[in-house]
Amino acid sequence: MPAPSPKSPRPVDKPDATRENLRKSLLSWYDREGRTLPWRRRGGPGDPYRVWLSEIMLQQTTVAAVGPYFERFLQKWPTVEALARAPREEVLAAWAGLGYYARARNLHAAAQKLAGAPFPSDEAGWRALPGIGPYTGAAIAAIALERASNVVDANVERVMARLYAVEARLPLAKAHLRQLAGALVTPKRPGDWAQALMDLGALVCRPRAPRCTLCPWRGFCAGYAKGAPETYPRRAAKAVRPQRHGAVFRVLGEDGALWLVRRPDRALLGGMAGLPTTPWRGQTWTRAQALAHAPVRAKWKRIGTVRHVFTHFALTLQVYAARAQPTENGWWGDASALPSVFRKVAAL
Repeated sequence: MPAPSPKSPRPVDKPDATRENLRKSLLSWYDREGRTLPWRRRGGPGDPYRVWLSEIMLQQTTVAAVGPYFERFLQKWPTVEALARAPREEVLAAWAGLGYYARARNLHAAAQKLAGAPFPSDEAGWRALPGIGPYTGAAIAAIALERASNVVDANVERVMARLYAVEARLPLAKAHLRQLAGALVTPKRPGDWAQALMDLGALVCRPRAPRCTLCPWRGFCAGYAKGAPETYPRRAAKAVRPQRHGAVFRVLGEDGALWLVRRPDRALLGGMAGLPTTPWRGQTWTRAQALAHAPVRAKWKRIGTVRHVFTHFALTLQVYAARAQPTENGWWGDASALPSVFRKVAAL
């Protein structure tokens, strides 16, 4: 990125860097450059079902990953009533591979509350549903209801931190960044405004290598004026990610099918189909310790290890394989509906 001129303006000293100027320039950019997405409608309220479904899927997941899942869900369950009637296991299977599986359980539970009733008419009503927190509730209120809600995700935090060169470090700076974003919200085009901020962060004000020459706020941006916008937001040092260990059992039937089990609701990947495992703990497992948790007596062979990184810890699984015929607490299937960590095991 070229270094800015020493005379580059900052929001604090440029007289016309008002809320209205910032809003007008960003909305004009959004009208020209904003993304076309299957759940998005510009210039008015979006469909509440589509907006809600997309926002749940987009929690901690990229637009590129969500697109195909969103389309498949709409084909299978085009209405909230159809989703509510679906067996939970079928919804979880359709979610497999998207990650953060509590979202799917909450989505199904919320659909059952919403079916046959009007969609909530305000942010508080959406917040009362399973799986909907402050960001998701605000996003649905703005995009689907055209309410002047303050929609703040990591993209918006980054944009605000750069626009105002906020020196406080995350996560302590979150409240201040939210306040800065809230000062720009008005009842005029609130859905487009929320999506414009998201697109600015995703397409231009990126975490690395921001595309400042394309930014409609370059002339207002204090981070750009300082010559190092990519250094914002400031962050506290990251904690070391904990390591956990386990063993997993890949049981093959005579026809090559996998022996699958249902994971407990309160466990990680709760309610999903999976492969039998030991508990996951801080210490490694000896062979004898691991095989005490095997689903069936068999000639187990250790065939390798699989490593998978979750949000809060990294997991290393020793993989044991055998051909056997378990008869209880599971069923025969394939890897298509398994979470990513178990797909890795199946593919080993």
